[in-house]
Amino acid sequence: MSNKKIRTKIISAFPGTGKTYYHNKNKETTLDSDSSNFSWVKDENGNNTKERNPKFPQNYIYHIKENIGKYEFIFVSSHKEVRDALLEECIFFYLVYPSDDRKEEFIQRYKDRGNDESFIKLVESKWEDWIREIYWENTGCEKICMVLDNLEDELHHLKRVLYGGDEILSKSKI
Repeated sequence: MSNKKIRTKIISAFPGTGKTYYHNKNKETTLDSDSSNFSWVKDENGNNTKERNPKFPQNYIYHIKENIGKYEFIFVSSHKEVRDALLEECIFFYLVYPSDDRKEEFIQRYKDRGNDESFIKLVESKWEDWIREIYWENTGCEKICMVLDNLEDELHHLKRVLYGGDEILSKSKI
């Protein structure tokens, strides 16, 4: 990574969209900021405890702000409290989420990638609420309803839109 400032795009993306997958293929240009590293108190071994970190989400937002200009994309959580904190700090972001009819597909993605049963049950029970919450987000971000297969495809399309080039793919925005 060079010292040159980069126009960073903050990508707040729903779980299972492919943030880590894209990051693993593009480590020089992306930062995959897992909010769980900031939202839980750590024990003496550095492991997350069951206790919420009282500094969250401010500590997470600070981390994000410290890395703006260093990466092309910073991937962040789509939790409402994170989105609200980004808005409070006037940080523009792209909000990537699946359409509500993709629930079963995403539940299978979580199983395939080895998420624990409690996470899968949480998403199953909250899916409609979370998608509705995202749908009604109305300021400070550009929403991208993920119609392509994964975040990588959506970001390639976003780059074509932002920087020009053939617009081969179409996508819906809400």
